[in-house]
Amino acid sequence: MSITETAWRIETISEKKLVGKRLSMSIQNNQTPILWRSFMPRRKEIMYRLNDDLVSMSVYDEKYFISFDPGREFIKWAAAEVSQFEQIPEGMECFELPGGLYAVFFYKGSSTNNSIFKMIFNEWLPTSGYEIDDRPHFEILGSKYVNGDPESEEEIWIPIKNI
Repeated sequence: MSITETAWRIETISEKKLVGKRLSMSIQNNQTPILWRSFMPRRKEIMYRLNDDLVSMSVYDEKYFISFDPGREFIKWAAAEVSQFEQIPEGMECFELPGGLYAVFFYKGSSTNNSIFKMIFNEWLPTSGYEIDDRPHFEILGSKYVNGDPESEEEIWIPIKNI
């Protein structure tokens, strides 16, 4: 698969309200399974959800992609989009995802295969006329998402700005 075979689009979104759990981690010390195991049994406690989709979000510092280091920590979220920040379940937090311009990639495949990210950052981005913007990256895990399944489907949202 190459990036030209992958469906993608450019989209501007408004601010989103998210409620969920977060954990600091690095690529070398990936804690994603621990985060999601703690979130999934409690996801139905979140009030005012806009839909059944889940959001996997990564918040990086502004230098993360300038001098990449697999040991550098970032904040990973397991969350759901809500219409308002009322009645936040104990042990969960809220996050206001800033609106802006995103490159959105449709991905079908196992969540354990990171080749799509290599294609986005090594093939698509250098020739796109855009660069990474300093806003959270996220994936929308909808009804066709199944963790670890090669037939799983999700959307990958990369924050961008014009060069």
